[in-house]
Amino acid sequence: MRSDFLPFSRPSISEEDIAAVAEVLRSGWLTTGPRTVEFEQAFCDYTGCSGAVALSSATAGMHLALEALGIGPGDEVITPSMTWVSTINLIVLAGATPVFVDVDRDTLLVSQESIKASLTDSTKLIIPVHFAGAPVDIEPIREIATGRNIFLVEDAAHALGTQYKGEQIGQRGNSIFSFHPIKNITTGEGGMFCSDDIELVDCVRRLKFHGLGVDAYDRHTQGRSPQAEVLEPGYKYNMTDISAALGITQLARVEEFNLRRTELAGIYRERLAQIDEIIPLAVPPYQVKHAWHLFIVRLDTDKAGMSRDDFMRELKQRNIGTGLHFRAVHLQKYFTESMGTRRGMLPNTEWNSDRICSLPLFPKMTIDDVDDVVNTIKEVLSK
Repeated sequence: MRSDFLPFSRPSISEEDIAAVAEVLRSGWLTTGPRTVEFEQAFCDYTGCSGAVALSSATAGMHLALEALGIGPGDEVITPSMTWVSTINLIVLAGATPVFVDVDRDTLLVSQESIKASLTDSTKLIIPVHFAGAPVDIEPIREIATGRNIFLVEDAAHALGTQYKGEQIGQRGNSIFSFHPIKNITTGEGGMFCSDDIELVDCVRRLKFHGLGVDAYDRHTQGRSPQAEVLEPGYKYNMTDISAALGITQLARVEEFNLRRTELAGIYRERLAQIDEIIPLAVPPYQVKHAWHLFIVRLDTDKAGMSRDDFMRELKQRNIGTGLHFRAVHLQKYFTESMGTRRGMLPNTEWNSDRICSLPLFPKMTIDDVDDVVNTIKEVLSK
């Protein structure tokens, strides 16, 4: 057994990252300022998007997107149940109705077919989720949205560096990225809203800072412009320069991080092929560049003779950390009681929700760490 605990994720913080943050702390300008502007531009340069707004979290980005698009009572929003609860919570808090769609059993991605079957005259927004670093087959979904005049916002929290048919996720349309410490880069906490709709970008930028007609930082005066006034009620979701400075240095290494993640994922797939009880996610059949945000497997509970929760507990007792991404939202207490959702609605989602487990994956892992995980899995299953 390992002598030290191996977490399922750990941020890769360098001395350069630390120095960048320290420089901001010494500058006297800590909140939204020049580093935030620089980070937004660097993100546009990397993804190819037309406009980007740095925010305090990806959840903030989703909230502002719903607000800017006017989502509210009477509207339906199509989204998978295999996602983090924040998106569904925000739909409900906006007064709209989440419409859950099933995912592919082996990729956990939504499809054009599942979305099309759930469309109604009340559908106003579709939120597909790029999952674990793999992209949704987004072009057919874009065609649905365009053809029926429905808004489309891509949940790209898992997809920094992901490519779909040679195109960076975030380059087209509307998308939201996350920089939580477990993500492919981190700003401590943070998110980015990206869009090729500049009017929408401007609206999100206003809403993120009280609805003021200018940003929190004015590059010319480094102070609040005297003519700044509220154009519409807004929120307080701006990113700080402390976070942005970390984001700039992290973004400069995202390709290095993702290359290492890809290498480790390949070793996992090779080693785990020997274990019948473990079923990794499939890579989509279309052209992709996988960012390997997570390495998710499913436990064949019948062959293993144990539940997924017991499996995770046994690994933890042997100093191997794991994650769970995710428990199906439609089976959680609030939604079963308030919306009448139930088991049997989304069979692929539910089958996976009962069996998924995220194994340790982060750039500073070694091949010996991967071998420790695989050997511990064999030990647990042998008992």
